Amino acid sequence: MPYMPVTESMFLIAETREQPMHVGGLQLFVPPEGQSATELAEEIFATFHQCKDVHPMFRKRPASPVTLLGHVAWSYDDDIDFDYHVRRTVLPRPGRILELLRYVSLNHGALLDRFRPMWEFHVIEGLEDGRVALYSKLHHSLVDGVSALRLLERTLSNDPDDRNGSAPWDPELVNRRKRRPARPSPSIASRIGGVFDVAGQIAGMAPAAAKVALTGMTDPDFVAPGLTAPRTILDVAIGSARRFAAQQWEISRIRTVASEMQITVNDVVVAMCAGALRAYLIDHDALPDKPLVASVPVSMHTDDDKDGNAVSGILVSLATDQPDPERRLRSIVASTRKSKEVIRGLRPLQALALGAANFAPLAFATIPGVVQYTPPQFNIIISNVPGPKEHLYWNGARLDGVYPVSIPMEGLALNITVTSTAEHINFGLIGARAQLPSLQRLLTHLDTSLEELEKVASTKP
Repeated sequence: MPYMPVTESMFLIAETREQPMHVGGLQLFVPPEGQSATELAEEIFATFHQCKDVHPMFRKRPASPVTLLGHVAWSYDDDIDFDYHVRRTVLPRPGRILELLRYVSLNHGALLDRFRPMWEFHVIEGLEDGRVALYSKLHHSLVDGVSALRLLERTLSNDPDDRNGSAPWDPELVNRRKRRPARPSPSIASRIGGVFDVAGQIAGMAPAAAKVALTGMTDPDFVAPGLTAPRTILDVAIGSARRFAAQQWEISRIRTVASEMQITVNDVVVAMCAGALRAYLIDHDALPDKPLVASVPVSMHTDDDKDGNAVSGILVSLATDQPDPERRLRSIVASTRKSKEVIRGLRPLQALALGAANFAPLAFATIPGVVQYTPPQFNIIISNVPGPKEHLYWNGARLDGVYPVSIPMEGLALNITVTSTAEHINFGLIGARAQLPSLQRLLTHLDTSLEELEKVASTKP
């Protein structure tokens, strides 16, 4: 039985009935000319069922879900029940996006079965606009957001005439990597040097921690681990029911703001979220005097590393106490830059350790009383996962939207995850259904926030 790294086991340990720990995605496809939505749905469903050769990542499950062994080791299933893992459904009439989002909301709150490989794919037809949707659920112990998007991209082609579409678990697709020159085998001297390098990084943990702490005390732009965020209606215990909202905007609008303000696209995304959250909390007469703090995951993946989990994280002030959108944006940019500057000054193991310290409160969130009586370290997780930069197709069907469906948690009733496609940036908002009323209104506030940022950018020389 293979050992389960802590970066994977922690998602199993943290899972409860109220806190499912799977990530998901909602993809929308436009059928090629001459093919109906029903025919495309049938083709996807049949292709997935016929792909019987399954990559090991899609065959593994906890070794024993009823014992501690299920948190430290993996086992592998040889027989996959495709009737269970691959599902097909037709939306009720009239088949609006509202019905699609309702379907995802209702299904995303259900736990994945630990006695089976922990994934599901739902092929969905019945949309009134003629598109076909694919909703996926994969446990976070298997993949993080970057890995999940990689799987999607490998399944698709940039050639609209390509008819070799397969299933995400096809080993030929999962093993696909960019062609790179073969690297020479490391010498004994380099291996010994690598051991000393890791030892040096570990030995440098204490000085690195001291440096981070000093920066937190001396630089007002840096949000250090251990500092507290204000308590809000987001920082509550949650139930298992979910509500999902999604929308896309033209990425050219966001790039224009970033270019005019000489900042990054991610800075604009975070500022959009900050403006929307401020407006949403004002709607509910619940805006705190102190600024909200966001945890922003930072991918540690490289181009040729393995799929799985490799993530650190930074804390960013959202400046929600600032009514002026320009000043709010500048505060966010200053906070983001300082946090990135700190994490880039660390060695890889030290950067992962800082991310672990930033996310540490989540490990105790399910303990009774912790959420109610302990001040939060951050109020929300905002993730931006870069997506494909060109149009992609599955057997000629054009990918028309990719919406991440992430994880609300105890004390974090809302999660915002963003990914990009060739022409759009796609927001996926997942929240605790009972604890966050009128979640859909956040989409309107995001649109208003982007318009405010565009006005700010247009006034700059």
